[in-house]
Amino acid sequence: MRSSEYDLDFRDRAGRTRSWGIGLLVVAGLLWTWCTLLLLTPYEVDRKPDDRYSVKCQSRLLTEHGTANRGLRHGDHCQNERDWPEAVAVLGLSVPVSVAGAVLFTIGSVSRRMSAHAEAMRELDRIADERKAWAAREG
Repeated sequence: MRSSEYDLDFRDRAGRTRSWGIGLLVVAGLLWTWCTLLLLTPYEVDRKPDDRYSVKCQSRLLTEHGTANRGLRHGDHCQNERDWPEAVAVLGLSVPVSVAGAVLFTIGSVSRRMSAHAEAMRELDRIADERKAWAAREG
């Protein structure tokens, strides 16, 4: 019975590994959502601190007239508020997190499947041995 205890412990560890993978994939999804919001949503910028009338800016990615890309030299305050490096940094951070999550999820899933397969094979061997023993008694 020690092998079944070891197998249950192995499956438990594989389940925890898989759960860590799912958690990291959720974090990567949140980072991708944050990056998407930074690039695709319009926003407002104050020209001065405590400004009552803020400037409306178009999204960084979907601008029609370049309002988010012209900069302060052209009288546009939108350039400095949401800059490309922040969105690229968030996207860059999400890559290793998503890769680690996918690897851990895959390792956990495959380990559990392999354990279930090994248990099924042991059960089939046990049934075959019982049939052989029964045939030897009968024959």
